[in-house]
Amino acid sequence: MASLFIIQGNKLRHPLLSKLPGLLFIALITFGFLQLAALPPFARLGLGSLTLAMVGGALLGNTLYPCLQRYCDDGVNWSKHHLLRLGIVLYGFRLSLQHIASLGISGLVIDALVLTSTFLLACYLGKTLLGLDDKTVYLIGAGSSICGAAEVLATAPTVKAEGDSVAIAVATVVIFGTLAMFLYPCLYHLAVTGDYLRVSPQIFGVYIGSTVHEVAQVVAAGHSISPEVENTAVIGKMLRVMLLAPFLMVLGGFLQRRPCSSETEKTPMAFPWFAVGFIAVAGFNSLQWLPDTWLTVLNQIDNLPLAMGALGVTTRISAVRRAGAKPLLLTLLLFIWLIVGGAGINLGVTALLG
Repeated sequence: MASLFIIQGNKLRHPLLSKLPGLLFIALITFGFLQLAALPPFARLGLGSLTLAMVGGALLGNTLYPCLQRYCDDGVNWSKHHLLRLGIVLYGFRLSLQHIASLGISGLVIDALVLTSTFLLACYLGKTLLGLDDKTVYLIGAGSSICGAAEVLATAPTVKAEGDSVAIAVATVVIFGTLAMFLYPCLYHLAVTGDYLRVSPQIFGVYIGSTVHEVAQVVAAGHSISPEVENTAVIGKMLRVMLLAPFLMVLGGFLQRRPCSSETEKTPMAFPWFAVGFIAVAGFNSLQWLPDTWLTVLNQIDNLPLAMGALGVTTRISAVRRAGAKPLLLTLLLFIWLIVGGAGINLGVTALLG
């Protein structure tokens, strides 16, 4: 039992106690964001609770939260990492294996092409044109290619990155991923209302899933458009996240073959178990064993923007300032590539493979 406690001073303290203030803080602001999202001014703007929690959390994170950080950081960081993954697993109760299979081979090909092209472009632009160090380039490229801050954290042990490089990569990726939450709904409405390009909800959902940085940002962007777009976007994003393991294997193998790699220890590679959980839950949901009332409750729990609020609160403008112009410029160029080049990849693969 003693192993469940940590020693603080001369007393044993349960680790949950250190997380409790942060968990209560996230629960409190989540309740506030839910109330705000229901108000007519925010409802008319189309700001759902997920988007509002992300933006409002960022405002709190750079104003009020620094005064509470020493008390709340453990719980807030735990919420950001674990509740987000739990939310994605629970999202599987909205879908079935039939929905996932509906993306076909084209969805996987799109994700693989977007990942590969974005990471290689990051290496070229970051090293050749901007002169950034290898670790920062790899982290920003990985975060832009797969799943934002989560991918940065997963890649950091593989490239032996220090705290500053990780903070810079996370900050820049989160900034542009947050912009995507607002930009993509505008792009969808522009595409739907214009006569020059016909885009179905399914095609645009795959586009969001294959090009937006964070899982939470994919959910928020798709949610702002329609349930059909949201569902397809999440499926596409999960296929993209599943590429994390082979990506880390290839990157780790490449780095270990370099001359300097013999001086460093091998580190275990992270595996996106939450993506496996998402597929497993969707498979269970395909059996239709749970009553509708249970599914309604699970979906209501999943709609709580707890992780989004935590992600917003931990977004620091100061980290972006410390990053300087070059990392921001690299992330901006990759952001433009994801929007423009990602659209070309999506349309081209869809036309070839259907």
